[in-house]
Amino acid sequence: MSMSSEKTHFGFKEVDTLEKQSLVGDVFRNVAENYDLMNDAMSLGVHRAWKLFAFAQSGVKAGHLVLDLAAGSADLAIKFAKKVGADGRVFVTDINADMLEQGRRRIADAGLAGNIEYCLVNAEQLPFESNCFDCITISFGLRNVTHKDHALAEMQRCLKPGGRALVLEFSQPTNEAFRRVYDAYSFNVIPRLGELLVKDRDSYQYLVESIRQHPPQEELKNMMEEAGFDRVRYHNLTGGIVALHIGFKY
Repeated sequence: MSMSSEKTHFGFKEVDTLEKQSLVGDVFRNVAENYDLMNDAMSLGVHRAWKLFAFAQSGVKAGHLVLDLAAGSADLAIKFAKKVGADGRVFVTDINADMLEQGRRRIADAGLAGNIEYCLVNAEQLPFESNCFDCITISFGLRNVTHKDHALAEMQRCLKPGGRALVLEFSQPTNEAFRRVYDAYSFNVIPRLGELLVKDRDSYQYLVESIRQHPPQEELKNMMEEAGFDRVRYHNLTGGIVALHIGFKY
């Protein structure tokens, strides 16, 4: 008797769990060169303010050890590297080699290098010791992880007692009228921008759909608590288009 494969979502499509990582990898190889343009299109440029808020909530200090998962073009990593200084260290990671290279270029352009490590990492299986990081962040990356519960558990494991984890991710607008406007923009404008700007409608269509499949605010809060985080809270940003979830380890 044959066993059916475990299924998961790739945007609005249902795919085999083992297939999702490869499909997501294809998307980010396609958008790597235009990643910042993509973020601007999807957020109308406000993603910079969201990341600045996350940085302000991180509690990172000089000498800290920071893990930035799904680091993308390294917006947060650059801020962390400047903050931790010569006595600290920032691990810049991504599962996608093309995205990791984009981050490396941005960091080099910012004149940083000495306190940064680069690692090709799957967030579901972190190659780090337990209890070693003061802060762990994942910014606009958790929704692309196949087993989000595994990634959250790994983040909790690797965090030092007293440390905090930050999950910055697209979420659910809290106002129904605003949600309808946002949905219209997302589904009608963003894929079209992808087609016009970089001739890639499909990748942008996936990214819009992946946002709708991501757990909303309270569900993600519960998932973080189930992963072992304490005092989990979240901040809705821009009416809930994005939420910053913060969890501590004691």
